[in-house]
Amino acid sequence: MNSKTAIGAFGAIAHPHRLAIYRTLVKRGSHGYAAGAIGERLRLAPSSLTFHLQALQRAGLIVQHREGRQLIYSADFGAMNALVGFLTENCCADGEGGCGEVCLPAPTRIAARRRVAA
Repeated sequence: MNSKTAIGAFGAIAHPHRLAIYRTLVKRGSHGYAAGAIGERLRLAPSSLTFHLQALQRAGLIVQHREGRQLIYSADFGAMNALVGFLTENCCADGEGGCGEVCLPAPTRIAARRRVAA
């Protein structure tokens, strides 16, 4: 991922409705939600929802597919992981002796602590 792509992704989720939509889709996993279900959950009007979904899709953070007459939206977990990786790719690169667990995502740090304690 490059800086321009990362800035676009951060810009897309830098709005309360889009962030709420994205977090809702992340919770749902790869199954996603129909647009109407997202609107109901977040109490967004269809026109507003469409606008925000399109912004997230243009930023590459969500994907859509059709099931019958419905459009199903889900988070693009590859894009999400690439964005987090972009933020941490040079973690502690200028530090002395590295960072150890500091740069690992929280669940990985917890699992590492459990292994050490065992």
